[in-house]
Amino acid sequence: METLRILIAEDHPLFRKGVISLLSSVPDFEVVGEATTGEEAVVRAAQLLPDVVLMDLQMPKVNGIEATRRILQQSPSVRVLMVTLFEDEDSVFMALRAGARGYVLKDADEEEMVLAIRAVGKGEAIFSPNVATRVLSYFAASPRAGAPPQAFPTLTDREREILHLIAQGHPNPAIARQLSLSTKTVGNYVSNIFTKLQVADRAQAIIRAREAGLG
Repeated sequence: METLRILIAEDHPLFRKGVISLLSSVPDFEVVGEATTGEEAVVRAAQLLPDVVLMDLQMPKVNGIEATRRILQQSPSVRVLMVTLFEDEDSVFMALRAGARGYVLKDADEEEMVLAIRAVGKGEAIFSPNVATRVLSYFAASPRAGAPPQAFPTLTDREREILHLIAQGHPNPAIARQLSLSTKTVGNYVSNIFTKLQVADRAQAIIRAREAGLG
């Protein structure tokens, strides 16, 4: 049986150790490295060229989405399995657009995790059942058959409008003038946008917005 070489990119030490322990007990799995930040994951993937990278979505310095994109740009043969707590549609779609081959939740049982890694290692796409159900439900609820999903469905129309202006590079005062709002009100909207997009700062919000076609 061919051995799958695996790199684990996870900043939470307890979860990382648990995954290493699990994978080390599987005969055809070999954990070849660990990374605790997105930047480190990119570097380690280039050095080790693993078959599969287990990537956490929320990583320090460079998030899992951007790290996945960089890894696949430099090493297209590497396959990325996103392992995360977040099951919202935005996160799933962003991971897939970045090139991830699978999306599994951290509460998956051991058998599901092993099967997902094997599937991604073989070039298949795999989702946790909850994620697959949510994605299918999202598309089924789309108002127009065949139409692309609206970017960031959790945002209000005003929040999406402000995110579009953020992606164009406008600072809050300029956005306030353009929309005839107070700067404080725009700041509140921006805080809500960051929370809903699960980003830490303006730069990450701009990346996500532009990837979704805004700006």
